Amino acid sequence: MTKLYKKSEITFAILWIVAYVVLSSYADQLSESIGIIKSATAVLQIAMSLVLFFWIRSNNLSEKYGFCRPKVSAKQFLYYLPLIVIASTALWGGIKLQYGFPDALLYVISMCCVGFLEEVIFRGLLFRAMEKDNLKTAIIVSSLTFGIGHIVNLFNGSGRDPASSVIQIIFAVLVGFALVLIFYYGKSLVPCIIFHSANNALKVFDASGSFSPRVEMLMNLVVIFVVLGGYVLYLVKVFPRKAK
Repeated sequence: MTKLYKKSEITFAILWIVAYVVLSSYADQLSESIGIIKSATAVLQIAMSLVLFFWIRSNNLSEKYGFCRPKVSAKQFLYYLPLIVIASTALWGGIKLQYGFPDALLYVISMCCVGFLEEVIFRGLLFRAMEKDNLKTAIIVSSLTFGIGHIVNLFNGSGRDPASSVIQIIFAVLVGFALVLIFYYGKSLVPCIIFHSANNALKVFDASGSFSPRVEMLMNLVVIFVVLGGYVLYLVKVFPRKAK
């Protein structure tokens, strides 16, 4: 693994992306056949997380991939309050456990691993590999990868109407943009991992259906364009000057 990394960091990142996507998909199918949500998926993602974590540590790459405290104060990132607001949206309609305790626990574990793996792979491995050649391209690609996966909802019959899918894609891309900027300027992936994990895991408590579709769409638009859009604008326009 180290030999491949030294030969081509981009190839190494792409192989991790492919392995993560393909194996997680198969593990989800196996979990369904077992009848316990995320049972096989959680085991797989725990194993992948441990392999990636200890490989980075053993090769003295912790600083490069942000396994450290942020180099700037939380105040300069507005104490990450916009991210906290975004993660809390799953609880706005009330709190209702979506599964029984064993299934909920496996779901939370899997979502925490997803937060770790996707941040390290996309915001860490891929971004750092591309950053050396072209910073702007690296930021754009890292941002888009967070949203590209949601495009399939437009075509796969997932039950989402086109408008909701488009909103989800825009939201995911903007979140990816905010996270890669936080990593680039703060030099730490820890806040990104915590947010990504919490944002996913809290869905297990989502009391969906508490709001009408129209109200829910309006809330999503406010979060996207006011909270998230404003935060991205702040990071782009203000933070680079503060971080220097």
